[in-house]
Amino acid sequence: MISIDPSDKTPIFEQLCRSVCREIAAGDLREGDRLPSARELAKLLQLNPNTVAKAYGLLERDGIIYSVAGKGCFVAKHGGKASEKLTENFRSAVREALDAGVSAEELIEIIKAQSKDKERER
Repeated sequence: MISIDPSDKTPIFEQLCRSVCREIAAGDLREGDRLPSARELAKLLQLNPNTVAKAYGLLERDGIIYSVAGKGCFVAKHGGKASEKLTENFRSAVREALDAGVSAEELIEIIKAQSKDKERER
């Protein structure tokens, strides 16, 4: 399910992009699946439709989704592009954390903890 975290400081459109990429990478969204329209998703998440449209535009630019006039947006044949985008975002976050003084050891511990949490969810 495409979602956002209102308490996250990351801009909403970026959260939407990440959420769609996660859904694709996890196999919950597959090639050819139709995404909710910008209006539908905006209503569901209580967002401005322009915010959703901006996220969809970025995802389309990156080749993760494509749009068909009058039909909507669909998951593209991504060949790993969604995973690449998530990895790129992760690398950027790691660089920011290191620049902010977080040690590599702390980051490794955070990753291990997140991994354990994810395993418990399954």
